[in-house]
Amino acid sequence: MTKEILLGKTLSELETLCQELGFPKFTARQIAGWIYKKRVRTWEQMSNISLKNRQILAERTEIGCHVPLLARTSQDGTRKYLFQTPFPPSGEDGKEARIEAVFIPENERATLCVSSQSGCRMNCAFCATGSQGFNHHLQTHEILNQFYSIPETWELSNMVLMGMGEPLDNTDHVLKALQVMNADWGFAWSPYRITLSSVGILPALERFLAESSCHLAISLHTPFHEERARLMPAEKAFPIVDTIEHLHRYPWHHQRRLSFEYVLIKDFNDSPSHALATARLLQGLECRVNLIPCHHVPGKPFQKTSQERMDHFQQILQQKHIICTQRKSRGEDIEAACGLLAKTK
Repeated sequence: MTKEILLGKTLSELETLCQELGFPKFTARQIAGWIYKKRVRTWEQMSNISLKNRQILAERTEIGCHVPLLARTSQDGTRKYLFQTPFPPSGEDGKEARIEAVFIPENERATLCVSSQSGCRMNCAFCATGSQGFNHHLQTHEILNQFYSIPETWELSNMVLMGMGEPLDNTDHVLKALQVMNADWGFAWSPYRITLSSVGILPALERFLAESSCHLAISLHTPFHEERARLMPAEKAFPIVDTIEHLHRYPWHHQRRLSFEYVLIKDFNDSPSHALATARLLQGLECRVNLIPCHHVPGKPFQKTSQERMDHFQQILQQKHIICTQRKSRGEDIEAACGLLAKTK
C-alpha cells in the first residue's frame, strides 16, 4: 500500500485525514505543528501524540522528508543539491526524475533557489534545463521537500522559485506550496520573503497575483518581440507587451515587488538600443530590472557580455529612471544541473 505523504497537506486536509483515522480533530494541528514548526523527520519525535496514534500514522502515512542524493559546494559558499523525486512518474524513457535546489549564502541573507518541475516545457534557447526535456510537474511535497530537507533549512531568510521548470506551468502545486509556506499553521513565512520567477503565462499569472502576495520576477531578456520569441518560445503565445499591460493594472507597492530578469548575452541583447527599448517598455511601471551575466551552457552558442557593456546597459536604464541592479554570478566552479544529473545516472 502506498503511504500518504503529509508534507504539503493543508490544515483542513490533515483534519480530514485525522477524522478518517478516528483521531481527535485537534491532532491535525499537532501534526502540522510538528512538521511545519518543528520540522521533525520521525514519528517518535511527536511526543504529544499518543503512541497508538503514532503507530497508526507510521503504518498509513509518511512525513515526506527525502534527503538530497548529492551536494556540491562552491568556493563562494553556494551549495547545489540534487534530489531524486520520491515518487516520480518517470519520463517516457523510464529514467528517474531528478531536480536541483541551490543554497546561496550572502552576508546576512541565505536564499534557497527551488525547482518546480523536473525539466521544463518552455524550451528557452539559453537554458540548460530546457535542453533536458520535460519529465513531470513536481507535487506540492516535492517542492517543499527542497526547503524542508536540506541542512540549512533553519538558516534560510529568502526563497526563490527560479530553479528547474516554469512555476506557472505547475500552478496548482506551486500555489499550494506557497500557501503552506505562508499560513500561520504552516511554515509561517512572510510572502515578502519569497519570489516567483516566470516567463509570463498570463492566465496562471492572474491566479498567482490574486491568490498569493509573494514577489514576482518576469523573465524579459529582450524588449523585441521577434528576438524574444527566438530566445523564449512562450513569447509567441504570451507576448511580453500583453504581460506588461496586465501588470500595469495591478497595484504594486513597496512590500510586494515586481522585477524583470534580463540575461545579457554578448552581441545579442546587450546593445544601447536594447537598453533604451527596455526603458520604453517598462515606462510607468513600478519595478526594477536585474541584469544577469549569461552563463555558458555546453552546446549553446550564447556567451557572457563584457562588464563594460553591462555597466553601460545599467547606466542607460538608470538615466531613464528605471531601478537597475546587477546580479553576481554564484557557484560557477561547480556543475550546472545537467552536470550533476549526468554524474548520477
